[in-house]
Amino acid sequence: MATVVIMPKQGQSVESCILTEFKKKKGDSVAVGDILFSYETDKASFEEAAQVAGTVLDVFFDNGDEIPVLTNVMVIGNEGESTAEFRPGGETAAPAETPAPAPAAAPAAAPAAAPAAHAETTAAPTGASSPVSPRAKMLAAKEAVNASALAGSGPHGRVIERDVKAALEAAPKTTPLAKAIMKETGAPLPEAGSGLAGMAKGADVGALKNHVYSSDSEIKPLSNMRKLIAKAMHASLQNSAQLTHHLGADARRVLALREKVKKAMENGYPTNITLNDMVCLAVIKALKKFPQVNAHFLGDSTRNFSKVHLGLAVDTERGLMVPVVKNADDLSIQGLSNQLKEVANACKKGSIDPDLLSSEAASFTVSNLGNYGVEVFTPVINLPQVAILGVNTIVPRPKNLGGGVYGFVPYMGLSLTYDHRALDGGEATRFVKQIATEIENLDFEL
Repeated sequence: MATVVIMPKQGQSVESCILTEFKKKKGDSVAVGDILFSYETDKASFEEAAQVAGTVLDVFFDNGDEIPVLTNVMVIGNEGESTAEFRPGGETAAPAETPAPAPAAAPAAAPAAAPAAHAETTAAPTGASSPVSPRAKMLAAKEAVNASALAGSGPHGRVIERDVKAALEAAPKTTPLAKAIMKETGAPLPEAGSGLAGMAKGADVGALKNHVYSSDSEIKPLSNMRKLIAKAMHASLQNSAQLTHHLGADARRVLALREKVKKAMENGYPTNITLNDMVCLAVIKALKKFPQVNAHFLGDSTRNFSKVHLGLAVDTERGLMVPVVKNADDLSIQGLSNQLKEVANACKKGSIDPDLLSSEAASFTVSNLGNYGVEVFTPVINLPQVAILGVNTIVPRPKNLGGGVYGFVPYMGLSLTYDHRALDGGEATRFVKQIATEIENLDFEL
């Protein structure tokens, strides 16, 4: 009995995944546990293992395709079994897309004239675009072909997959820039190209006309993750009243604790507690004293949390991720440090649980750019949270040490961005000052 393999749903917020690579192709034998394909969400990477043994009877997509979750991807079974009923969209297999029967007089035509007759007799009615099959539409979108302008060879002039393939074979190969421009502008496939071996360049499809500057740029599509980040950042700034307060905290205490940790590690202490871990502990302590900041803004109400679910901005090769440590206020400094490192490493490896990346999962977020030497920045709120703390680098600043004596003291910059709809300026100022106080008086046992 044939078994269909679907695109899994990873987390409640994931609607589609990118199929990065098929590990098994049509006709391959499969054992239980074999990796069938790898795929990624906008946040993490996964592999799908076979649950049954058999032969791969059919695959419905290509590497790089974006596939809605719970969509049929491939079929495993015994050779000879039908797979048409599993095809996404209800479209039958390619062999079923056959040209309409030719008129009785057609056999008299010479074989050499068949291509021309094919193009002429199957054209769509004048003034109307040809109907396009789902598979043809998918291939046309991927290859930047205007499928509705093609002459269809299917029943009633329907444009099918082979028509798109024929158009691609007849046209010159295109550069990535030319393909991107055709997708953007709807330009038709060029009849000839001016590049090497007749390859069509951007200028051949109506791109840059100034020959001096025709090769100084390249259009690169955004990754799925970058699109979502851009959308979230734009929505955050468009849909909230964000202000940022900047304040410094005397860092002598946390720097001394950091040296204490280093010495303890030399004697076998198992956890490398960093300055960021200490700041996060100070933030948790401050949030317990200012519960109105540990909240979500819901428009006409707020959701106030009794526990601190701390989000941490993590820079990865695929983009910025913000995983959450749930119930962070229940953890010791050692437990907090271990949990923060665990979720950060999971993000970098692409194995983080997508539900831990939802903006609704965290009640407050910390973004630390101190290691990069950033002195001041304005973090963007991860809506619906009401605030986010930016942590800056440590710089020396003059301070009155008492008795009329001034000296340079290391100060850690703190930048609190808050939603003015949910918090007043006074509340926000007192909260960030409380964070500074917690940093300056932090203590813990090793």
